[in-house]
Amino acid sequence: MRWRDAAMAAFCLGLLAAPARAQDTPEGARHWATAWAGSVQGPYPVGNPSAQPDQSFAFPDPAEGARDQTLRLVLRPDVWGREARLRISNAFGTRPLTLDGVHAGLQLGGAALVPGTNRPVRFAGQDRVTVPPGGEAWSDPVALPFAADPDAPLLAGRKLAVSLHVVGLSGPMTWHAKALQTSYSTAPGAGARGADEGEAAFPYSTASWFFLDAVDMAVSAPTPVVVAFGDSITDGTASTMNGDDRWPDVLARRLHARFGNRVAVVNAGIGGNQVIGPAQYGPQKPFPGGPSALSRLDRDVIGLSGVASVIWLEGINDFSRNGEASLQAVEAGMREGVARLRARIPGVRVIGATLTSAKGSSSAAHGHPEQDEKRRGLNAFLRDSGLFDAVVDFDAATLDPATGGLRPEMVPESTTGGKGDRLHPNRAGYVAMGSGIDLGVVLPGR
Repeated sequence: MRWRDAAMAAFCLGLLAAPARAQDTPEGARHWATAWAGSVQGPYPVGNPSAQPDQSFAFPDPAEGARDQTLRLVLRPDVWGREARLRISNAFGTRPLTLDGVHAGLQLGGAALVPGTNRPVRFAGQDRVTVPPGGEAWSDPVALPFAADPDAPLLAGRKLAVSLHVVGLSGPMTWHAKALQTSYSTAPGAGARGADEGEAAFPYSTASWFFLDAVDMAVSAPTPVVVAFGDSITDGTASTMNGDDRWPDVLARRLHARFGNRVAVVNAGIGGNQVIGPAQYGPQKPFPGGPSALSRLDRDVIGLSGVASVIWLEGINDFSRNGEASLQAVEAGMREGVARLRARIPGVRVIGATLTSAKGSSSAAHGHPEQDEKRRGLNAFLRDSGLFDAVVDFDAATLDPATGGLRPEMVPESTTGGKGDRLHPNRAGYVAMGSGIDLGVVLPGR
């Protein structure tokens, strides 16, 4: 065990035995803030994963889905609290989803957990939950003794491992394809292994999240949540696998440097997503980019806890040859979306983000002159319409004036080391995007 992991284990075990402090928040003062989100987009395997291992050993038949097996999903909460609650989604399932043996613990490395941190999760007091097709379920609050001091510096950036045992057959699995984070699975038929602290029972890896789509943390004071809403450039395509260097991650680290554990940034991007398309979406008629931004707005933004600001970066896929939408239709969709956000989340701050260039993209669906004309038209709308409370200029942060495309150093892909597609910025591009945001625009007056 490396020193840092050994030190963290000792720290966590010490916290397990720590008595409650006088300043612990009374039950009546508990607030919930969404600390992580993984927007569900459809039934596996329809989607756009990155660096995905072969899934045929873990899930031999997508129609059957998971079979009596345990998934160990790894995620990074953007804030910590003494308690957490989990949202399970069967949004795109076609049969009831039954889970038991759900646990949450601190990841040590791989599928292994820091000893002594794993805790059972219950639903309405029971250790089993059945979620109907199209439905969702929130867990009961689960105590996280290792987060007895949520402000502890050693917790920053640590990852939570949520284990879910699928009872019987799940059927088509509701998932988020592009996690850019390695999670783990037992073999089919392996049974409930969520209580295991070790990794031996979890031989298979995945670069996606299944069924879990939100984690809330209990916080002692209102904690503003910033939602990054959009497509693959928010989801993080071409950034570093397991590197947490999407532009929302960069923004989150800057906000935490200023405000500590008193703000959260969550990522509601879906690779291939569109503002207004497709017109119809469901388990029998899926689309790799998931349901439109407008149709998922309630679940992926309005349904989260503590939302104070939304940064919306989207439209490039509407203009692609997969969408072929007009500029006017996308503008109208954005007006509708902004109006719904303001009607449903009092006081929310809605920030538009200019689209980065796809000019010269190697993708057959992107990079054509007529598409770039629409992109520049939407950017003018974002800057000049007055629809948004503020605008962040990602185009300016990434544009090469000489070519009209992405800056050359932002093209090579960080995930696999490939040459890049001139559509998705790499890590250097995402760092420039996240670093260029005026924090006062995101959370004014703080």
